Amino acid sequence: MTFPKCCLWAGSAGLVLVCVGLALGQPRLWMPAAAVVAVALAIGLGAVPTLATYRYTAWIIAAVVVAMLYPGAFQRWGGLDLRHKWLVLAVVQAVMFGMGTQMSLRDFAGVLKMPWGVVVAVGCQFLIMPLTGWALTRVFAMPPEIAAGVILIGACSSGLASNVMCYLAGANLALSVTATAVATMLAPVMTPLWMKLLAGELVEVSFAKMMTEIVKIVVVPIGAALLHDFLKRASRPAQVRVARAQVLGGVLAVFLFLTRAQSWRTGLADGAQLAVELLGFLGGAVAFGASYHALTRLSPRVEQLMPRLSMIGIVYFTLVTTAAGRDALLAVGATLVLVAILHNGAGYLLGYGLSRVAGLDVQSARTVAIEVGLQNGGMASGLAGAMGKLATVGLASAVFSPWMNISGSLLANVWRRRPPSGSGS
Repeated sequence: MTFPKCCLWAGSAGLVLVCVGLALGQPRLWMPAAAVVAVALAIGLGAVPTLATYRYTAWIIAAVVVAMLYPGAFQRWGGLDLRHKWLVLAVVQAVMFGMGTQMSLRDFAGVLKMPWGVVVAVGCQFLIMPLTGWALTRVFAMPPEIAAGVILIGACSSGLASNVMCYLAGANLALSVTATAVATMLAPVMTPLWMKLLAGELVEVSFAKMMTEIVKIVVVPIGAALLHDFLKRASRPAQVRVARAQVLGGVLAVFLFLTRAQSWRTGLADGAQLAVELLGFLGGAVAFGASYHALTRLSPRVEQLMPRLSMIGIVYFTLVTTAAGRDALLAVGATLVLVAILHNGAGYLLGYGLSRVAGLDVQSARTVAIEVGLQNGGMASGLAGAMGKLATVGLASAVFSPWMNISGSLLANVWRRRPPSGSGS
């Protein structure tokens, strides 16, 4: 019997212990049993071919369950604060880099092939979701910082999960990949703009600081991944120039990191400090992207590990965010789940409907629906961590992410079984 099958049986047996523990009112029995069940079933789904595509979602749900049961275990390990902004930044950059390795410079060329479809997809993304999030927070009168988190995830771009769902749905994958790439590059402007307009009264929002954080969280790691993609086909002279830039970038990044607390840095104006900080991160991106490319040439299997590393990073965010915001989640959990369902559903419905009104065919309209309905939860978590409000502003992403993966998987499987009856219908 394979290990996943053993886990599936263990999870099933654990359910009995959960029921017995609940019936007897013994949390010492049902709580650890519930944690084992959640993890065992996440592993065990791999043994069921029809459910294997839900393993990622199962891991997210398992992270929520375990963090809710044992929140203290995922906030601090000894002297290490798992919510420290530098640790959160490093993990989210790793996640985004892993996502970026699934992208290509050719993705941006798709704008020239299908400009109207990209305009509709990106326009719907940055109009429907922020405004819908804001409207729902008003309807349900949510606490300010949790409401800001709902608006934040609505103002983020779509993530690569939308590309996976479009592939499963048999939708227009080329449009999905191009729209995701363009939306990601627009996020440093559009996300802080909507946060300033819609959430400025709920939490303190600095447009420049948030834009800088998004560049660090998204543009820098994805830029490093795209540099790796460029080097795959680069000429020898171009490779030499990149190698020189790699050395200079690495030296610059190390120098600026080591001098971050020195008087000449702290005495600069805020704008100058942000510029110097970004310069260091951009230098580091060049050094890391080129070094990663060299590593993949030595060991091609490294590229196969990146999607798994990205998934581990997202599970980490879910664990830490849920653990930190457990009390708030218990207070508003049911409301937040309902808001997540309504927000996500509005993205699918309005994305599909408006794209059909705009003249897109059914296959492309399905793509837009998925692009609009699925947001980049990792970006939202990273920004919440940078704000120092992972337990409140970051709570929405911890709830929205599992639901988006569940609904996206279900919708993709439904559409895969019901392909468009005609090319234009």
